[in-house]
Amino acid sequence: PATRAGTTASPSGFGPAGAGARAGGAAGDSPALGRVYRAGRAPTSVTPLSGDPQCRMLAVRGLPRGPIASALRAFAGSARFPWAGKSFAAESSARGSGINRVRLAGARRWFPFVTTIEPSAIDGQPCVFLDYRLAENPAPIRRIRDELREVAPGLFLGPAMYADGKRPPVLALWFACHHVN
Repeated sequence: PATRAGTTASPSGFGPAGAGARAGGAAGDSPALGRVYRAGRAPTSVTPLSGDPQCRMLAVRGLPRGPIASALRAFAGSARFPWAGKSFAAESSARGSGINRVRLAGARRWFPFVTTIEPSAIDGQPCVFLDYRLAENPAPIRRIRDELREVAPGLFLGPAMYADGKRPPVLALWFACHHVN
C-alpha cells in the first residue's frame, strides 16, 4: 500500500519501506526494542515531533513471538486498529501538547497530553515525556506514562507504561511514530 507521501509501506505495515529495519528490525521483540530505545538520541527539543506522524504499536511486554503476537502486530498495523496515532504541537522547544487519534465510531481525538523533556523511567536519560495527568482525562488514562526518543531520522520509539505513583512505572508495550515526508 502507498503512504500519503506515495512511498511503499514496509512489510511490517509501518511507515515507508525499511522503517522497521531502521528501528533495528526489532518489531515484536520487547527486549530488542528496549535496547534500540536506550541507544536512541537524547532529545533537546519537542519540536521534531510536531505534526501528525504515523504511529503503531510494535510489541506488548510479555507476549512472546509466535502466532498470537504476529496476529496482534498485524491487527495493530491495520485500519481496523482503534488507535490511529498521536498528534503533536510544539509550544516551544521545551514544551508542547498532543492528543491521541482514535478510530471508534468515526475519527476522534481523545486523551490529551503535555510534552516536555524529562528523565526516562527506563534509563534516567532524557526523553520526550508525554504527560497524561490532565484533569480532562479519565483516571486510568492519567496513569499512562509514554516516552519517545528518535532512533532514526524522523522515527521515534518509546515505551507506554502504567504509573500508579506508588512504585516505578511498569512497561506495557512499545510503540513508534514516524513522520512521512
